[in-house]
Amino acid sequence: MPQTIPSFTSSVRLKYVKLGYRYLVNNLLTVLFIPIMAGLLLEVLRLGPDEIFRLWNSLELDLVHILCSGFLIIIIVTVYLMSRPRHIYLVDFSCFKPLGTLRAPLTTFVEHGRIIKGPDSKAVQFSLKIFERCGLGDETCVPPALRYIPPALTIANSREEAELVIFSAIDSLLEKTGVKPKSIDILILNCSIFSPTPSLTAMIVNKYKMRGDIKSFNLSGMGCSAGMISIGLARDLLQVHPNSYALVVSTEIITYSGYYGEQPSMMLPNCIFRMGSAALLLSNMRKERSRAKYRLFHVIRTHKGADDTAYRCVYQEEDPDGFKGVSLSKDITMVAGQALKSNITTIGPLVLPASEQLLFVLTLVGRKLFERKWKPYIPDFKQAFDHFCIHAGGRAVIDELEKYLNLSAEDVEASRMTLHRFGNTSSSSIWYELSYIETKGRMKKGDRIWQIGFGSGFKCNSVVWKCNRNIRPPVDSPWSECIHRYPVKIPDVVKII
Repeated sequence: MPQTIPSFTSSVRLKYVKLGYRYLVNNLLTVLFIPIMAGLLLEVLRLGPDEIFRLWNSLELDLVHILCSGFLIIIIVTVYLMSRPRHIYLVDFSCFKPLGTLRAPLTTFVEHGRIIKGPDSKAVQFSLKIFERCGLGDETCVPPALRYIPPALTIANSREEAELVIFSAIDSLLEKTGVKPKSIDILILNCSIFSPTPSLTAMIVNKYKMRGDIKSFNLSGMGCSAGMISIGLARDLLQVHPNSYALVVSTEIITYSGYYGEQPSMMLPNCIFRMGSAALLLSNMRKERSRAKYRLFHVIRTHKGADDTAYRCVYQEEDPDGFKGVSLSKDITMVAGQALKSNITTIGPLVLPASEQLLFVLTLVGRKLFERKWKPYIPDFKQAFDHFCIHAGGRAVIDELEKYLNLSAEDVEASRMTLHRFGNTSSSSIWYELSYIETKGRMKKGDRIWQIGFGSGFKCNSVVWKCNRNIRPPVDSPWSECIHRYPVKIPDVVKII
């Protein structure tokens, strides 16, 4: 009876083969350098002292040659130090923590909608289906103006919301860092929809009595990924202004963006957007290196155009008459996928280890040679990053990125819990997620963080940070009082009466 050939998968642990491949490729230069240096050392020992001394004398070096060589080395080192980019540090950040009195359970939204529009309104029925599947909890908060019947969507109320969320975040940040408002050299604020005159940056300057020569920038109309555009702008400004502080504020004022018409697809912002804000203090000062939480590595910005149908709504009704369900729009999925692919193509060579880059290149060449018969290789970004902060734009967005990037449930936990607890806070959502990771005590020195944001345009922007020191769970974060309850299980469908 012929002997059974043992299964390859059972006789060899592929996990260790994969680990060996990664170690070999990622440390290829070291693996090659050690034998070369060992060979040179053996050759030197074989020559002996007399032969080495004779070779040294044959070089015929005099004082002029030595001095010229020394000056050349000094010049090269000086030019290198002066031309290299300045290190940008994130000293600290703070997120707006809403009061419990602003809490708005999902049932409250449905009840108000039925009072305002009637129980048979198609828009209300559509909103109900969104609430059942959106992944939001009952502790998300809205400003007082949206609690009125009917809601008071005025500029005055919008400015009151802006003062509440922005000033609260800045007050907390200044208290934690101890930096005086007059010490801030650069002020950047991004708010996509609400852009009044006087500007929101002028409101901040007047409130905190900042210097008259402060460089202030008010960014609007850039969607939920504008927070990373603000970080990119701050990075560029800090490269040319030494010894400076930059205050970056990311927010969205939902009072002004509310929609209470009859078109169902326009109801999405009312369903998932909630009040929130984040304030960050960036600096290029060397003295801040020791206490700064993170160091900025990369800011990647990707813009992908599309027709108007891709912007109308992230969700579309499957059955226009019965509103039996909602699904992610194919148009916006396609455009978002293109933007994400472009962003990955750009950021991959900057952060991925050599082993992942080699597999990606080999797969790309194979697809070219074999007429796309090979499946495209998605790099394992967990080899490059320890934490992921995916914009909490909606449950479907998180699901798609989890699947596309082959992430685990723990990798997207911060995004899902932020969506559940605070809702979609637009550009500030990634900072609530980072605060979640910190409050969980998971952030250690050397950890790398990838923040990914999606916004109108269509934009897919990302920022890479490296943890500068071990971070203790903060006691003043927006998660401090409820972190013991998370993570929570979020059902696929929540029935709302």
